[in-house]
Parts: sequence; structure tokens; C-alpha cells
Amino acid sequence: MKFIRISVLLVFVHFQGVGLAQEGNLKAVAKEGEGIYSLLRRHGISPTKFYNKFVALNAEHLGEDESLLKGRSYFLPDTLDTKKVEETDKRVAYPIFGEQFAKVDVASKRLDDTVYYLVSGHGGPDPGAVEKYNDKLIAEDEYAYDVMLRLARELISHGAEVHIIVQDENDGIRDQKVLELDTDETVLSKPLPLGQLARLKQRSEAVNELYRKSVGKHQRLLVIHVDSRGEGTNIDVFFYHHEKSKNGKKLAESIHQTFLRKYKKFQPNRLYNGTFMERSNLYVVKNTLPAMAYIEIGNIRSKKDQRRILDPDNRQALAKWISEGIILDYESSKTFTAK
Repeated sequence: MKFIRISVLLVFVHFQGVGLAQEGNLKAVAKEGEGIYSLLRRHGISPTKFYNKFVALNAEHLGEDESLLKGRSYFLPDTLDTKKVEETDKRVAYPIFGEQFAKVDVASKRLDDTVYYLVSGHGGPDPGAVEKYNDKLIAEDEYAYDVMLRLARELISHGAEVHIIVQDENDGIRDQKVLELDTDETVLSKPLPLGQLARLKQRSEAVNELYRKSVGKHQRLLVIHVDSRGEGTNIDVFFYHHEKSKNGKKLAESIHQTFLRKYKKFQPNRLYNGTFMERSNLYVVKNTLPAMAYIEIGNIRSKKDQRRILDPDNRQALAKWISEGIILDYESSKTFTAK
């Protein structure tokens, strides 16, 4: 499968029977370990379509990283304002996301006519850093891949054309803390070479070949990694770009600004220390054609960062925030061009 693209109409279910709330909104109580996506799915509401409405309704009662608090009641967004045309279900299933997530809801057309290339770090014979969690092995590549798939799904929901470069046909998006290790990842159905340089060259050439076919379109590359520095070192999400790429810098800065806003809103008592900076010595950064952002989402060896990386709802929040930064980058580019 070389790329994924969706334009669909959907059915939305108005959930009944969870108790009336103020101004006509229904309410639901968060279960232990439940996040926004899982709560909305539990009540038959499209998370892709109504996530932002849920956050707007409940912003004062959300924890850090837009997390839910066990036992607290939350307003559910009203789904009756969707257009009647959405009563016809024309969703297309994409197995790469797994059975539970295969169908993607349309949230908007804000990324129409854009092309994104997504690369998750490591894979195949190279799992990246391996660490133990509750006596089970966890690996960088599995978590980078899961966040990458979630990001792909978010971008598709806004009308983007998305090319998933590193693929694992039988993993899909997984809602578990511990993601099992495997070595069957491919690059566009081709096995990954044993050598590190050969693997980096393979994925870079795959991106460049696709890029040349869409010259003239708004094209961007996102590379997602999990950092692996010292065990006691917790880090915030940070970003790299090519030193000579103005568009790459703007993309990284837009995502960075989004994270700054989110932390200010949901973690006002903690300073966000994530940065965006030049780093052109990385092979994929210096050998790919599209403007790009290289993202490190946390340190897998840090117990504190493991909470961000292992919790599936936190991985979803990461993907959501990155996608919002990507949308900011694109829409500000359109505004600049118009001027």
C-alpha cells in the first residue's frame, strides 16, 4: 500500500441514557485509566469529529495532557448538529490501522491538496532502545510506529493525502500499554535491510521518489522517534529541522508552538522545556527532499516519560497535538501566500 487517502461521509450516533446535564448536554463519568478517545467511543460518539468539542466543554476539568480524572463527570458534545447528508455511511476501511481504527471519520477538509510522508524510527532488525517495564520488554520502534499511525489517521481525517513509509501490516493502532516486539516492518512492502545506513537510505529514497511525483503540492515529511538517553533523564517533546529549510523550520516551530499552548493550558504549573532546533547531521534530515520536522516524543528509559509513551490515550494526545501544529503550519502558509 503506497498511500492512504480518504474522503468520506459518516454516521454519527447520538448517545442516550447517560443523564441530563446543563444546557442540554449529556454527561458521562470517566472510568479508571480512560481517556477522551475511549470515553467517547464507549458512548457511541466519533472521537475524530467531536474531540475538540469535548475539550471545549470540559477544559476546566481536564488533567495534564488533556487527561480525564477518574470518577469525574464530563459533558458529552451534542451530535445532533451534524448534517443530514452524514446519515449515509461511505467510510472506507484501511487495514493498516487495525480493525478497531480502520474506518476514519471526516473531521474537516482543512488539509485538502496536501501531501504528508510519515516515517517512524527504527524497525525490522533494529528495535531501537529496549527497556523493561513490569518485567516485559518495550522497544522504541513499536511506540514510534503507534504514534505515527495515530498521526496518519488524524491527518487523513482532515483531508490530507498520507504516505506511510514504514509499515507493519499486522500491528495497527494498539490500545495497550505494553506493545509486543516484532521484526516484520517493511518500507512500502519491501523488507528492511540489515545495515543501518542501508535502512536509512531505503526510507529516504522512498520519500524522495514519491515527492517527485507530487511537485507543486504542499508536501511535508514527519519523522517520529523515541529518545533513549540516560535512565533518569526525562525530556519534553522536541523537534529538529534542516538548517537551510525555512519551511522545515516553520513546520517544527508551528508544532512546537502548539505544544507550548497545550502545556500552558493543561499543565500551567510546569514549564515546557521542549525545543525546536537545527540538526542537519541526521541522515534522513539531510537526504530527503520535502521540508520536514524530526520529532522526539520522550525518553523510553525515563520512568516519567514512560507514562507519556506507554499510555495509549497519551499517545493519542501526542498525535492530536502534532496534527494541530501541522494544520497551523499549512493554514499560516496559505495566509502568507495570499498576502
